[in-house]
Amino acid sequence: MVIDRYHTPDIEWHNDGMCLDRNRLIAHARPARKNAIARDVEVHDALVAGDRVAGRHTLHSTVRKARRSGEIHLFGEPAPDGRLRRVHSTSRHMPDQATQG
Repeated sequence: MVIDRYHTPDIEWHNDGMCLDRNRLIAHARPARKNAIARDVEVHDALVAGDRVAGRHTLHSTVRKARRSGEIHLFGEPAPDGRLRRVHSTSRHMPDQATQG
């Protein structure tokens, strides 16, 4: 499974006050993958320092009849093998630039 390539089995993903374990992360991703027509990730900042990672990126996605964008700030702890073990992130929806006049 793709999730296992990037995350440890005991992954804890805390996003905007909600904690997702491996099963909840999979359940969250399935509908998003099924409904997405196109995705684009714009990485603004990425940093690795010892046993910590941080990043800021914008996710643009087209789902059926809508285009959505969100900015994500992510702080993580990788396992010794490089896969993510703990993530703390926050996100905010952004107006899509393509629909702005």
